[in-house]
Amino acid sequence: MPTADSDSLPPHLSPRKVLVTGASGFLGGHLIQRLLEQGCSVTGLCRRPQPELETLGVEMRYVDLADARAVRNTCADMDTVFHTAARVGIWGKREDFHNANVIGTQSIINGCRDFLVAKLVYTSTPSVVFNNHNIAGADESLPYGTDIPCLYPASKIIAEKAVLTAHGQPPGNLKTVALRPHLIWGPGDPNLVPRVLDRGSKGKLRIVGNGDNRVDLSYIDNVVDAHLCAEAALDRQENNPGGKAYFISNDEPILLWNWIDELLQSHEIDKINKSMSLAKAQKAGRFLENIWSLFRLRGEPPMTRFVASELAKDHWFDISAAKRDLGYAPRISMKEGMRRLLDARSHSTSNQH
Repeated sequence: MPTADSDSLPPHLSPRKVLVTGASGFLGGHLIQRLLEQGCSVTGLCRRPQPELETLGVEMRYVDLADARAVRNTCADMDTVFHTAARVGIWGKREDFHNANVIGTQSIINGCRDFLVAKLVYTSTPSVVFNNHNIAGADESLPYGTDIPCLYPASKIIAEKAVLTAHGQPPGNLKTVALRPHLIWGPGDPNLVPRVLDRGSKGKLRIVGNGDNRVDLSYIDNVVDAHLCAEAALDRQENNPGGKAYFISNDEPILLWNWIDELLQSHEIDKINKSMSLAKAQKAGRFLENIWSLFRLRGEPPMTRFVASELAKDHWFDISAAKRDLGYAPRISMKEGMRRLLDARSHSTSNQH
């Protein structure tokens, strides 16, 4: 069980040259901050200008993941590459997901090989094992999903396989590992928490299913720890994680809808008082997917088959392998994470006044 006062930080490697893709993202930005604290020389890759990172001394490369040659060249002179960048979302064009997640990842692999990078730590997703069933306490023996009704995890399966296959291949015998953090959250999270609060404030949230499904969440600091632990573990002789994938979480499965209600009430938003069956939600999802496809509507459908399943079913994982092979131990508990989230909100609100 993680504790708020634990100080078991991941191994501190010597200063090194590191590339972090997805530098403008939630995970990428936090990872860069920690690497700078370790004295690393950091290069960040993303598409949009990041003056704050430049001010911190990060050498920025503004590159689209679909630009294979440019992405490959960013790996030059690096000791480690953390590939956190991806095209995410529940909806979009197949070409966009393929270009960013498949071609982009292969370009990173090519760059690591060509420039003899020592280590590649890849950020994957637990959705690669989506099977439309409850997943309760499963470990990494769970097979990749098939016929997934969402382009994001389908493209990440291809990318993760490529990363793991690249482990130990010549020239240079690149060391690779893939991490599957589940639902990253915390202060500054631009996705999970804001989306829940926005839909809750508009009365658009519905409990899908019977409301007793358990899920894993992953506090941002813990996920950064996991990436640094994985990088260090690639040097180990015993239980080396090279060529393997690992589930990452807070190791505290929570009742999803209870947690959402707690989050809403902490922001003075009413609890969810409406529900719908999983069958009805999946039927609505299929209908809306067809409408969005037929009329090429912008944005994401308010419901999809994939989302319906994720909202109604268990999806939490056994992280024993990450503890054993990576030396990963979540330091920030769910309770402490919520306290930090609310403190950040209170601080932000007071500054506005």
